[in-house]
Amino acid sequence: MDSQKDALQRIIATLANKNEELQNFIETLNHTFGRVQDNSTQVVSDLEEEFDTLYSILDEMKESMTNTIKQETVRKSHELQNQLTQSTNALESAEELLEFANNALHIADEEEFTKAAKQIKDRVTMAPAFRLTMKPKATDNMTHLMVDFSKERQLLQGLKFLPVPRAPEIVLGDCLVIDNEVTITWRIPVEDSKIDHYILEYRKTNHEGLPRVKDEQCWEVLDNIKTSEYTLQGLRFDTKFMNFRVRACNKAAAGDYSDPVTLETRAFNFGFDSTSSHLNLKVEDRSVEWDPQGGKGVDSKVKGKENKGSSAHFTNLKNMSSGTPSPKRTSVTRSPAPRGARDRFTGESYTVLGDTSIESGQHYWEVKPQKDCKSYSVGLAYRNLGKFDQLGKTNTTWCIHVNNWLQNSFAAKHNNKAKNLDVPVPDSIGVYCDFDRGQLSFYNAENKQLLHTFKVRFTQPVVPAFMVWCGGLTLSTGLQIPSAVRSFQKTENGLGGSNSSISQQDPSVACDICFYDKLPSVDSSLMP
Repeated sequence: MDSQKDALQRIIATLANKNEELQNFIETLNHTFGRVQDNSTQVVSDLEEEFDTLYSILDEMKESMTNTIKQETVRKSHELQNQLTQSTNALESAEELLEFANNALHIADEEEFTKAAKQIKDRVTMAPAFRLTMKPKATDNMTHLMVDFSKERQLLQGLKFLPVPRAPEIVLGDCLVIDNEVTITWRIPVEDSKIDHYILEYRKTNHEGLPRVKDEQCWEVLDNIKTSEYTLQGLRFDTKFMNFRVRACNKAAAGDYSDPVTLETRAFNFGFDSTSSHLNLKVEDRSVEWDPQGGKGVDSKVKGKENKGSSAHFTNLKNMSSGTPSPKRTSVTRSPAPRGARDRFTGESYTVLGDTSIESGQHYWEVKPQKDCKSYSVGLAYRNLGKFDQLGKTNTTWCIHVNNWLQNSFAAKHNNKAKNLDVPVPDSIGVYCDFDRGQLSFYNAENKQLLHTFKVRFTQPVVPAFMVWCGGLTLSTGLQIPSAVRSFQKTENGLGGSNSSISQQDPSVACDICFYDKLPSVDSSLMP
């Protein structure tokens, strides 16, 4: 009976998955069906625009060539007209001289005849008719302005749609997701020398399957990629997956998209839990800053009452912690309910917790302090931390503490014990938590130098915890575990753990005596 029920449940789960796939596919078909007409209209419009441009170019060329013919006609006509006028005037002068010469033949007086003959001779020498060139200055041939359009006609008759580039294929095996960078590699199934560039599109999603038409994110476009590989850098992985697709383009057309691929980009995401923060802390989603004016409107009597009842409240919380069951095997859990005002950190516990619990797995985040921050701590804590407790001063908190007030110190702190860290204070701190192995490590976020490691057997879910005084902190989440940290952790686990760790087998048990014989008590001046 139970086996049949299990089989039926598997069948139901299979059918439900197939139903979801079909619904997604139908949405895709409907979307494609609607886009066919829209794209067809757009292509016709683009074609008409191209032909209008071609017509415009031809009209401009026709007008220019026609003007050239007209200018040549005007030039030749002007030269011939001038030559005709000169020839006509010369003819008239020659006819007048001829008539004068004929009349001179009839002069009887020898002296008068000699005088007339001399005049005729002088006039003939100067006559325009004898100085004009009897050749037209322009011909009637205009064939030098003819154009042979045979080649152009063949080109126009050969106009056709350019072949659309083939859809690329994303090589999933060569794609890489590491250090919050994604490298996408693709290939063209058939060699195409006319491809000019590629367009890569991506979007974030929490769906593992194929991209959905009505997904929560729009496609981001990266254009003019000249190679068949591209790396997206500096990403924040605030979703579980990312979809990718690529298309090839030549000078005129873009091809179809490749089949989309989905890559896993899971990372630890959380923010500050503002409902838990001290009233002197100004909290935003990714930043916390000391605010000395915060909480001044709270009535002093109310504060007194809270202080009076704090001891019993803390005792109850400790009693509750001893009976906490083993954590569930899930990565992270959001706070089930916001902490009320009575659970805010108060007194000198200038603390704020993260809003997401860690119950299993490996996680990484980074914290960057303001340059003038006088005192801050970064670490982990159980959520039942008392509101007057300070990080590192209880057996349920682990942190590294930086103090730039009165005296400079950089130390790893737990259970009111401290170990001074003989390394420069980094500009940004990386925090690595391996819940299952019971390991909390701190790194220089820039060069991934190990600062300190706590070895802990966690008996409850933990939350990121922060203390800040006279300054501020900026939080970076959605980060993968850096490859350098992964490599270091593998090496450390192979060697049996960090030699500089503070070990703890159980929160209620004192830490390694041999180790703490060498440690000073926590100086109260380290905390404001």
